[in-house]
Amino acid sequence: MSAEAGKLTLLCDVKTDGSFLVHHFLSFYLKANCKVCFVALIQSFSHYNIVGQKLGVNLTMARERGQLVFLEGLKSSVDVFFQAQKEPHPLQFLREANAGNLQPLYEFVREALKPVNNGEAAWRCPVLLVDDLSVLLSLGMGVVAVLDFIHYCRVAVCWELKGNMVVLVHDSDDAEDEENDILLNGLSHQSHLILRAEGLATGFCRDVHGQLRILWRRPSQPTAQRDRSLTYQYKIQDKSVSFFAKGMSPAVL
Repeated sequence: MSAEAGKLTLLCDVKTDGSFLVHHFLSFYLKANCKVCFVALIQSFSHYNIVGQKLGVNLTMARERGQLVFLEGLKSSVDVFFQAQKEPHPLQFLREANAGNLQPLYEFVREALKPVNNGEAAWRCPVLLVDDLSVLLSLGMGVVAVLDFIHYCRVAVCWELKGNMVVLVHDSDDAEDEENDILLNGLSHQSHLILRAEGLATGFCRDVHGQLRILWRRPSQPTAQRDRSLTYQYKIQDKSVSFFAKGMSPAVL
């Protein structure tokens, strides 16, 4: 996995938990000495820190030295409701019945990743990581507002700052969840790399936890050469993930 700049990576999971992909990218970019803004809407900081330590990174130290800017959605949502805010909170839309945009969240991201010249360590390319965008829909934000948020973040992070973005979206596999489908399709067309974790059609298996479809998209190439895909099966272990070709699990051979 390269640290090539200016790319949007879409993580998607259906009938399984794709959070292992989030943990991989978080540890990968921290080890690569990148400046990371992590909008974590699902789990607590301590959860990500515990998993990160198993993968060889310390989120507490990364945050203290200014490499990691962490927005803890679970904790911040409580602050939005019960504490007076002098300035707009990144999750301000939670208090507004008719919130039409995510501008405070975008401003938070832009401020977190802007270049500084105050003697801080010089980090490599900035990275925005979001876990996960589907939560914004569940909290009442419209799909157009979420796609606008991603568009403005792409302009700021990928184009202006030459950084990268990694976002997770759940695929509910529900034909009636139209907004989530629109979000997923909209992001798929913008992404350079799509990683889709899928549960096994046969159900639970002790030695194979799911399969990962990898799609590389190269919009600048002729249609016939534009997309390239591979599919692997995987098994999640305590400190790593094992990948193998379909039907080639060590337990089967």
